[in-house]
Amino acid sequence: MSRKDQIRDAYKTTGGQASFYDGMMTYSTWLGKAICRIVWNMDGEKNAAYLEKALSGIPEDFSGKLLEVPVGTGVLTMPVYQTLPRAAITCLDYSPDMMAAAQEKAKRLGIANVTFTQGDVGALPFADESFDIVLSLNGFHAFPDKEAAYRETFRVLKKGGTFCGCFYIRDECRRTDWFIRHLYQPKGFFTAPYETQSSLRERLSQMYENAEVTAVEGIGCFCCRK
Repeated sequence: MSRKDQIRDAYKTTGGQASFYDGMMTYSTWLGKAICRIVWNMDGEKNAAYLEKALSGIPEDFSGKLLEVPVGTGVLTMPVYQTLPRAAITCLDYSPDMMAAAQEKAKRLGIANVTFTQGDVGALPFADESFDIVLSLNGFHAFPDKEAAYRETFRVLKKGGTFCGCFYIRDECRRTDWFIRHLYQPKGFFTAPYETQSSLRERLSQMYENAEVTAVEGIGCFCCRK
């Protein structure tokens, strides 16, 4: 199964009882589709496209050590990890509830090579240069201390390792920017300041080699080498 097919089939991990969050992330429920279209200006193709870009730093035969932070409910990544039985995968999240949902999905899919750790991305409980890949999907826009998150994800990544993922960036979709400013931020879901596509490219280029940054509507996708 191709990586794109893995993304398209991610909704199957919800077991037919998709939560609001999972339905939105996978574009698989009527309410999730409505939110994607109204807030993020995304249809199913765009949703799959940004996830494919965000996950592009993970080789299909990957067998090293990978850190995902935050793991969220695991709805987007557990189908990918199921295809990487030789990898050593660590999933971290600050929320016990989110992590419990991800653990349940891993158990349902029979994934035995994933460990879960509760913790703060601003103070990762891992030694320097511990991981070959650090993946962060839809997390940085919510982190209250983004500078610490950038420093810590860089610190735990091995020399030559890959940092990849995605998160909200401003100035790409006016509709999305409005909802972030008037709804998501006041509710505490997102935390300013936010990157733009150019500021993210500049930041990552200063820290990493070969920093690639692209945008799909208001989502910035990145892949870079340390």
